[in-house]
Amino acid sequence: MAQQQDSEKITINLGFVDLGHVDLLVREGFYGNRSDFIRTAIRNQLDRHGEAARQSATRRQLQLGLCHLAARDLEAARAKDEMLDIRVLGLLTIAPDVTPELARAAIGSVTVLGALHATPAVKAALADRLA
Repeated sequence: MAQQQDSEKITINLGFVDLGHVDLLVREGFYGNRSDFIRTAIRNQLDRHGEAARQSATRRQLQLGLCHLAARDLEAARAKDEMLDIRVLGLLTIAPDVTPELARAAIGSVTVLGALHATPAVKAALADRLA
């Protein structure tokens, strides 16, 4: 069974001079490696804009953190004849027991600012509902 990751890998492009400065700071011992520098820089920017981000998340009615949906959750919504409007800032995980048909029957829209983990078939079934 695959272990759940607690982070998402991203790729960025940096100019050579910026990259050289990062490497210099790493070599001088300010950071353990390039990734440490980049994570710190991102956290500093998130802290700097934290209040604006909190206000925007509230305005957009985003659930913060981790959201996990299993087949039983979607079946309960379908039994109530409800279509879920899912809005997550963080990680949305749709369990492997969710079929593409169940996902389409119970999920009206999905907005994920962060990462969505689901089977390729469920992602394909929801492609037209992802914002």
